[in-house]
Amino acid sequence: MTTPREEHLFQPAEWARHSACWLAWPSAADLWLENLEPARTAFTELARGIARSERVELLVPTAEDEASAREALVGAEVRLHRVPFGDIWLRDTAPIFVASSSGSPSLAAVRFGFNGWGGKYVLDHDDEVSARIAEASGLRTFVAPLVLEGGSVDVDGEGSCLTTRQCLLNPNRNPGKSLAEIEKALADMLGTPHVLWLDEGLANDHTDGHIDNIARFVAPGVVVCMAPSGDDDPNRDVLERIATQLAAMTDARGRKLQVVRVPGPGRVEDDDGKVVPASHVNFYLSNDGVFVPTYGTASADEAVAALGRLFPTRRAQGIDARAILSGGGAFHCISQQVPEVVTKGAS
Repeated sequence: MTTPREEHLFQPAEWARHSACWLAWPSAADLWLENLEPARTAFTELARGIARSERVELLVPTAEDEASAREALVGAEVRLHRVPFGDIWLRDTAPIFVASSSGSPSLAAVRFGFNGWGGKYVLDHDDEVSARIAEASGLRTFVAPLVLEGGSVDVDGEGSCLTTRQCLLNPNRNPGKSLAEIEKALADMLGTPHVLWLDEGLANDHTDGHIDNIARFVAPGVVVCMAPSGDDDPNRDVLERIATQLAAMTDARGRKLQVVRVPGPGRVEDDDGKVVPASHVNFYLSNDGVFVPTYGTASADEAVAALGRLFPTRRAQGIDARAILSGGGAFHCISQQVPEVVTKGAS
């Protein structure tokens, strides 16, 4: 069987145009508890914002959930799919969509293995979501020889991929696989032969250091990461190391990375006083918007404005993500974009 790279398919950068975005309606009351309705409120604001410029493909596990989602999203361009799932983290459980880099327009889905973030959160149906979405998409599907969550990689669409050793080299994902074997799989499946390795992610991140919480490509040769906020920022040392490491890197085209820093939220705790992995760079980039997670911290307005300046043709919008974060992530974690494939010469 051929690989996406052999067929000139690659994962485009997130700032390339999308035709759709896959999301899943917050549904599991036993997981979300008192945060279910607040999570749905934040989710609805995000989904409505995304639907302004790209279709939302929404998973709903039951008739009751379908009814509540329809009511919340009435009037928005949303297509519902009755598909069971464990939880809403589609960045990690959905396939990654790849597009043609030459020849006739083409789109395909790449399915990676999913094992509950190294066995920490194994929920019914989550390991089936990738296949169900690929089937609903009606696309040709490639099955990757790798356990990988989409939040662990970030690409520039030009052959470069950011990731962390803490996650991709963790023995709880692909025991026995070498760095070289993992890099080959990323090259073959995502079209990213140039892998840039950071060391670790945020404190208490159960994903083992997903890159979408700490560093993101925002343009060719340009990466955004966070600066610490407050004297008690639990990630101060990690954030400084990330910026230093990025500044020493070059991308697949030989450009030295330009590193832009936005304020981090600093110390954010849950209701039990435990530090949680809050991040302003876990934003979702739609065709006309930048949806930035905020956490009630002093950093929020400045972070939203700074990210907005990086995407001047898009509208930056901060959305309170504290309820979503109670489940473990933010807006990038719950979304998976589908690239738009346009026939050459079409307007």
